[in-house]
Amino acid sequence: MRRTRAISLCLALCGLLLRSNSAPAAEPTPWLEIHSVHFTVITDAGDKKGREVAVRFEQMRAVFATLLGKDRLHQSVPLTILAFGNDKSYYQVAPLHQGQPIDVPGFFLPGGDQDFIVLNLSEEESWRAVARDFAAMLLNYNYPPAQAWFDEGLAEYFSSIRVDNKQVELGADPELGPSVKRGSLNSDRDSHQPTSFTELLGAQPWLSLPELFAMKHDTAIGDQERRNLPFEAESWIVIHYLLHEQKLPDTGTYFNQVLNEHVPVEDAVQKAYGMSSAQLEQAVKNYFQSQSALLTAGRKNSTNAAPATASAGQAYRLPVPVGPEDSAITSKPLPEADARALYSEVAIRIPERRDRGLKELQDLATAPTVADKKLETKQQARKPREDEDNEQLPSAAIGNPLAHRILAWDHIQHGEFAEAASEIRDASALNPRDMWLRYYVSALKYRSAQAAHADIQGLPNMMLDLRSVLEWYPELADAYDLLAVARNTGGGPAAALQAERAAIGLSPRNDRYVYHLAQIYVTSKKWEAANVLLDRLKASEDPQIATLARELAEQAGTERKYGIPVNGAALAQSKLAPQKSPFDVLEEDAAKRTAGHNSTGEPQETDKRPTMFLKGRLAAVDCSHAPAAVLTVIADNATLKLRAADYKSVLLIGADDFSCDWRDLQVTVNYKPSGAKAGDLVSLEMR
Repeated sequence: MRRTRAISLCLALCGLLLRSNSAPAAEPTPWLEIHSVHFTVITDAGDKKGREVAVRFEQMRAVFATLLGKDRLHQSVPLTILAFGNDKSYYQVAPLHQGQPIDVPGFFLPGGDQDFIVLNLSEEESWRAVARDFAAMLLNYNYPPAQAWFDEGLAEYFSSIRVDNKQVELGADPELGPSVKRGSLNSDRDSHQPTSFTELLGAQPWLSLPELFAMKHDTAIGDQERRNLPFEAESWIVIHYLLHEQKLPDTGTYFNQVLNEHVPVEDAVQKAYGMSSAQLEQAVKNYFQSQSALLTAGRKNSTNAAPATASAGQAYRLPVPVGPEDSAITSKPLPEADARALYSEVAIRIPERRDRGLKELQDLATAPTVADKKLETKQQARKPREDEDNEQLPSAAIGNPLAHRILAWDHIQHGEFAEAASEIRDASALNPRDMWLRYYVSALKYRSAQAAHADIQGLPNMMLDLRSVLEWYPELADAYDLLAVARNTGGGPAAALQAERAAIGLSPRNDRYVYHLAQIYVTSKKWEAANVLLDRLKASEDPQIATLARELAEQAGTERKYGIPVNGAALAQSKLAPQKSPFDVLEEDAAKRTAGHNSTGEPQETDKRPTMFLKGRLAAVDCSHAPAAVLTVIADNATLKLRAADYKSVLLIGADDFSCDWRDLQVTVNYKPSGAKAGDLVSLEMR
């Protein structure tokens, strides 16, 4: 089963998701939210089928880890699986091809903040329809940059997977679906068109191995209709050979030689595999000839029989690495309004379905919920006290909080930052525990600063938010990247380096992260390390990154030669000054609500002192008046006494917890001066 490359999605009819307003409020929802170790499944097909979906994806994930020889895989953005229980519901949300729903029971939709998979559970093994894309996703998060033949071949190899509760079948010949245009096969003289890679490889001339290895991602992989099938087939059999001969570790050596050491392909092949490219090519062809009957038989068996049936394809079977009893799975009802919001979230990420999805989300965000109506009734019945400050009560936000949050991300993606801030505030007022909001507001601060060519606002709160996000989802690569940018901007390149390396470890193919690492090296004056990365990024397939890399390389060269800081990096101390941001306002609102009627109502004067920046040695910490602490910092023969009103609330960089026993440590501090040799501590970085 294969999906079309051009991903599109139409929104499910509201009638399938929204019960009549006249229905009893207590009527149970048909939707379930099911969580396994690594995935979230949203389904209306019942608990049993929903759990089966979660198990199958956990199994496929474990099989892919085995292929890569890894004990653990990263999931650098969350994956949500939407599983419909019937044909009708699925085809009302399935992508369209030439005006008709696609002829496969599942599709994959990547996103900047999270990925989605949509399945039709009325068809058997619908997860196989997305196996290829699932493999490509895991490869991006768990393998360094590679050449196109490797990515394509491994994804095609994995696409043949079949799995049940006992065993896995892998390595059969992928099918060529009827939607493929045979013009890409170059077989005009023969009216018979191949239906499998095995048949294609037996009928078509092969590319030479250097030609295969030289093909780029942009030319190698087209859309579903105009795919480069000879390239895909040969890539598949090369991976088949490498896995069978246990040469995948040698392939890592080859990529290091070619991509990092810039060794010619012929020399890299000789060093990695111990043979010339011609010898390796012949070895692959010999392997194909020896295996072609087995592969064809395995393909026929995969098409016509269940995985447990004995056949020539049995050579590609192994016990399941994860069974239903091995995976911890939880299930709970999902409100229908949330289900509507999730499907609308998918819809607005598809251009042709965007308008309808936006309308649904806006309806959800503006329609009072049952909880809103109860709160309104309670507030109307409540008699305010004469001394009460009504302005301290919550905002008038109404509607579905998930819809507000989804709209916020959509506004961020489209550069509508004021609208995004408004939606974040409403979403936070309705659901202050939603950790997505802390990630979104950090992304908002970064992107709005980039668009305005200005400093990032509210850096201390941004770093605190991102640390909370990473406690919630420790593998969110983009949160580490944003944390690194914030730390580097705030004058902490050492801590920034640590965070950026974590981001790249979780998503090693993200050129934006590599560019930010180069920025950190420039800030740290590690010129050679920066140049290595920038030289690589100048050839990035992302034209924007390539342009930025060239510009940064030129600026870094100027700074190295003349001592002129790149983009005014020397002004970092002003960037930690407290500035209003959407989430700062939310935090103030929350604090007011917590204070309640205990507040005096007196306006508090804003602290207008500038924030100063200092590198020095932390000589001692005095906690004798806890929770207050006084830090003695020595720099340039000057001694500063910096006070923290509550050391447990100090923003720390490079340390998890504050210690009153710290002595003789190199630190970077941001503080507000209260005299020539004293001040109030804003943040503390351990260097």
